[in-house]
Amino acid sequence: MKYTLIFLLIFSAVISSAFTAVSSGISVPWRQIIGGAKISEQEVTQNLTAATGYQLQLFTDNVPNARWLAITRSGDILVSQPKKGQVSLLTPDRNGDGRADSQRILIGDLNRPHGLLLHENWLYIAESDAVGRVPFDHSDARLAGRYQRIVEGLADSGHWTKTLEKGPDGWLYLSSGSSCNVCVEKDRRRASIMRLRPDGSDLKIFATGLRNSVGFDWSPKDGGLYATDNGRDWLGDNLPPDELNLIQADKFYGWPYAYGDRVPDPDFIDDEDPTIKEMIAASLPPVHEFAAHNAPLGIRFLRSPEQPTGYRGAALVALHGSWNRSVKDGYKVVSLHWDEGGKITQRDFLWGFLSNNRKEVSGRPVAIAEDGKGNIYISDDYAGAIYRLSPTATPQKVKLSAERTPTTPRVPKKPPPTDATAAREGRALYLSHNCAQCHQQQVPLAGLNKKYTVQSLADYFDTPPPPMPRYDFTEEQKKALAHYLLSREALQ
Repeated sequence: MKYTLIFLLIFSAVISSAFTAVSSGISVPWRQIIGGAKISEQEVTQNLTAATGYQLQLFTDNVPNARWLAITRSGDILVSQPKKGQVSLLTPDRNGDGRADSQRILIGDLNRPHGLLLHENWLYIAESDAVGRVPFDHSDARLAGRYQRIVEGLADSGHWTKTLEKGPDGWLYLSSGSSCNVCVEKDRRRASIMRLRPDGSDLKIFATGLRNSVGFDWSPKDGGLYATDNGRDWLGDNLPPDELNLIQADKFYGWPYAYGDRVPDPDFIDDEDPTIKEMIAASLPPVHEFAAHNAPLGIRFLRSPEQPTGYRGAALVALHGSWNRSVKDGYKVVSLHWDEGGKITQRDFLWGFLSNNRKEVSGRPVAIAEDGKGNIYISDDYAGAIYRLSPTATPQKVKLSAERTPTTPRVPKKPPPTDATAAREGRALYLSHNCAQCHQQQVPLAGLNKKYTVQSLADYFDTPPPPMPRYDFTEEQKKALAHYLLSREALQ
């Protein structure tokens, strides 16, 4: 009886809050209050639309509060579930029915885990107040040791999610949202992107003034670090714009003093402090603006050569959707395309989560991941689902430049040990993936024999830095490619 009464009191408070929100002109996706909704394969087929060139499937509908994603070398999909304090593992679709073959809890008893990162033989997890890591065996998708926190004491009030990615410089990058809607933070690590070494040492602030940059990724085209950012609340339906920022070291991006292109925030507009005005003037504006309250979260640049021509190098952004607009907006995935002059064009990529004249919500996209075959996975914390989009269009083949082959090869006095059969197989991989297109002109392959053995070079392909795609080769393919590259260099 006691627990029934407590439940009724809590339920009444929740319902009262929902009605208060509605009466205030706010349009909350109400099922979020009671834990989300379910989506069926029929709803996915009938209601959701994907961009031309992609086939959409409901990969799973059984991951409540599915947030961040990571893909192992074997193609398993890791999913963080903050409300359950766990990370789940989904095995890929090997029987061809379009669904995950199995699902299990990989690790639990965590404090609101959000960001996931696979680096070398570690699984990194960004909890709400810490960063931890655990040895991970990619061959059988098992934890190979004890989970240890390498960073602790992170504040997690307000925007509590933490996201973790590895940069091309070998450092790990960690985002931390603000503690409030608009305020001056006492902890400089709030509303920032930080940087740390893979062992957790040397944690430093990298960029500030970022209210809630949940997602970020590096462009394979220009190498830039691009981050989404959620603007403040309570300035009406159409202000302020949500942002995409090009993140640079030691730069300030406006919050809380300004939004958009250095527009002073009304909470500080009457402040005569010259320091604030100087900070606004020196702040960097966004490189792209999303509609207000669309809540851009995950961003992922598409790297696989299997993507249709128009999408290779484009970025996908998950718009989680509004909760504080009188009319709902967002609730879709968009693609961003850069032209030669750097101008960004936004297109719808996956939509249909908002229906009935923008009153009903069936899903809220969160994070995006891409495997080596070009399959795109999108998490949905509202429906507890993950969607898979597979390229259906035949990628346009880029004509290879003729590979330089001396008529009389110069054989070194001490050639590195190679396997002729493996080297031939590696050469086939090198040609079929158009590797020469970049490496002959932009990133010459030189000095490999001084830096790598066959095994260490094969291991390198697991987490290559941008702009090199990660192809998810098998162990045999990685070694074959390593054999070819080392023997090829020896003959040049």
